[in-house]
Amino acid sequence: MTKEQELIDRLIDLSFAEDIGDGDHTTLSCIPSTAMGKSKLLIKEAGILAGIEVAKEVFRRFDPTLKVEVFINDGAEVKPGDVPMVVEGKVQSLLQTERLMLNILQRMSGIATMTHKYAEQLKGTHTRVLDTRKTTPGMRILEKMAVKIGGGVNHRIGLFDMILLKDNHVDFAGGIDKAITRAKEYCKEKGKNLKIEIEVRNLDELQQVLNIGGIDRIMFDNFTPELTRKAVEMVGGRYETESSGGITFDTLRDYAECGVDFISVGALTHSVKGLDMSFKAC
Repeated sequence: MTKEQELIDRLIDLSFAEDIGDGDHTTLSCIPSTAMGKSKLLIKEAGILAGIEVAKEVFRRFDPTLKVEVFINDGAEVKPGDVPMVVEGKVQSLLQTERLMLNILQRMSGIATMTHKYAEQLKGTHTRVLDTRKTTPGMRILEKMAVKIGGGVNHRIGLFDMILLKDNHVDFAGGIDKAITRAKEYCKEKGKNLKIEIEVRNLDELQQVLNIGGIDRIMFDNFTPELTRKAVEMVGGRYETESSGGITFDTLRDYAECGVDFISVGALTHSVKGLDMSFKAC
């Protein structure tokens, strides 16, 4: 089992535990265990669909006898009235899985829709939009999956799969040179093949990084577009570049046209509205 699948399974288990507890007494009290039925996923708002594959896993883990028929897959554009899937089986199972399945689909589709909007704004440039670690606790793996479905790129999944030397790391380490040197020594000592990225706050810090070298990507933190253009020229293609901090949808294109490789946007995951949809008997 992959790390990704393990996290999804644990999330589904926790979600069932918090929602159902010792039983869905509403459903159990009024729906016979033998009752069979069918429900459809109904789209009520235009956007990008994401989470269908995870929804299928929710149904499978709760009741393997449920029959799921998918008509529209992850990554597709959807509009009000579309029916991406129909699920058939025990009515008790349909009712008990409804909310969790919708929570996942609505959240993931909202993120994919937002990401798609940002990715479209970057068309014609070589810049890609990145997510961040500003995610809902416990749901990071799903939210980052949604970013990819929407056309974005995952930065790092967590603290374990990349070294990102931010301002606090640099300050506590005693400077840029010490932070980079220690990071490289750590990777060698631990046998880790991790990419190293470092954040810079001004052009002086950027020059220090360029003098030391040994990194993979440089993040320009809270730079203006004018400073970003100068910074990209200083790097000269030697390392990947990333813009971060205070960048909005309206200024996104300005930064991309400076030539940066990536722009990280926390808003992709931390302030997204779920896509409106429902799960109705049919």
